[in-house]
Amino acid sequence: MKSALELSSKNGLWGDQGDGTYINPILPGDFSDPDVIRVGSDFYCISSTLHFSPGMVILHSKDLVNWVIIGHVVDDLTQISPELNFDKMNRYGRGVWAGAIRYYKDKFWVYFCTPDEGFFMSSSTRPEGPWEPLQHIWQIEGWDDCCPFWDEDGQGYLAATNFSNEYKMHLFQMNEEGNQIRKDTDFVFHQYKGSEATKIYKIDGLYYFFHSEVRHQAGKDLRVVMMLRSSHIRGPYEEKELIHSHGEALDREPNQGGLLQTEDGTWYFISHQGTGGYYEGRTLHLLPVTWVDGWPIIGEDIDGDGIGEMVWGGKKPIQGYPLITPSTSVNFTNARLEPQWEWNHQPRAGKWSLTERQGYLRLHACVPLEVGNFFTVCNILTQRSLGTVNNVVVTKIDLSGMEDGQEAGLCHFGTRYCTISIKQEGTVRTIQYNDTGIQTIGSRISQCDLWLRSCWGLDGINTFSYSLDGKNFIDFDERYQLNWGHYRGDRIGLFSFNNKAENGYLDIEWFHYRYAMPQGR
Repeated sequence: MKSALELSSKNGLWGDQGDGTYINPILPGDFSDPDVIRVGSDFYCISSTLHFSPGMVILHSKDLVNWVIIGHVVDDLTQISPELNFDKMNRYGRGVWAGAIRYYKDKFWVYFCTPDEGFFMSSSTRPEGPWEPLQHIWQIEGWDDCCPFWDEDGQGYLAATNFSNEYKMHLFQMNEEGNQIRKDTDFVFHQYKGSEATKIYKIDGLYYFFHSEVRHQAGKDLRVVMMLRSSHIRGPYEEKELIHSHGEALDREPNQGGLLQTEDGTWYFISHQGTGGYYEGRTLHLLPVTWVDGWPIIGEDIDGDGIGEMVWGGKKPIQGYPLITPSTSVNFTNARLEPQWEWNHQPRAGKWSLTERQGYLRLHACVPLEVGNFFTVCNILTQRSLGTVNNVVVTKIDLSGMEDGQEAGLCHFGTRYCTISIKQEGTVRTIQYNDTGIQTIGSRISQCDLWLRSCWGLDGINTFSYSLDGKNFIDFDERYQLNWGHYRGDRIGLFSFNNKAENGYLDIEWFHYRYAMPQGR
């Protein structure tokens, strides 16, 4: 049996090892606040997206280890608030927080909260969509982490945390359609420091309220996973800790997630590593679950105290399915963006196109809301930067549509940002490197075809380079540390803006992202 250190993500291994085993993380990217369900032989997972659009990403798997992105729940973030639109961009770290997905009456249901606007829900007969228009079921501030539950008699419930009021956890009844909360049924079922991440289950006639909270253990505050249990939905409840949390150095606090059962009756827990601050974000993990005396134990009970410990790998839950990794590369030949792409806030319609030039993504230049502030540039198209031992992104761009005042290229951003771009002044184009406002001017560019490249390893130290022929690349000497920001891991993206006028565009022919496979190849 390999040690936790040998199996941990510190050595860059992850996911399906090709020999019937897996190593955590199963996804080495920012898929935080997960919830999971099984429908037949298929598994579905959602993950929060905050200020990125489309919102609430949906993934699919056949074996709980190999996951692919198949869609999103919220096409237009302005259904939530105009503050999430390109002309406001006021919801960094807010927007679509953690939610829950359930399957009921032949439909998929997703509920989530935003900290400023309240409770939302949508449903669909197909997990990849289209999803019904978002319904705003309660306008209120200061709530998060809601979860629906339908009892055997058809009565629907919704649990959520009022984090603005001492993290009290509330339970409400819902109407038959599941789109209204009966506030007169409000019941506070639990309260503790940091109580959130609620999930409700009914198993063998008992009601289980999964949640996490902050407890002082081993001389420090740690977020731990707890469970309430009762024979009645309104209690009284017993309480138990399900998995020890040892903090950043050892397990990075697995907490928020969901329990599920495979077709053969085996139980598992999908979770993120809850400790923030890492450039790859809060990565996705799979842990075994065993039941003892009617309580789930997450991970492995190493010391026999009835509480689990982090597990860094094991046998795949379901054998026989091939290794599949998330799509990252694209040639922009489809009429729709592939589901791995998300915009920074809601993009500006009419300022990007996949049809104006066949086979290209065209990004028209917009004047930033605040000149000189990269975080107010509309239409930044992004995807997650993964934490593997070798990551190489290359994109081929065409500069023929650029105009005076325009700047466009490839970027990384978290709390800071870094770009490699072409800047045009008059008719002169130069390659530039910008690390959060500190610029390095490179060579003049006289041709229209250009290749931009970003490379980083497990340490997240990035090198930008460019090429005039697609083969020989010229590095900038500067190095940039990819970073976490606004509860998100680093994003790599494409951008185009103009500080002078709404003129010019950039054509992107393709975007190729090659990363180290799970076995480290």
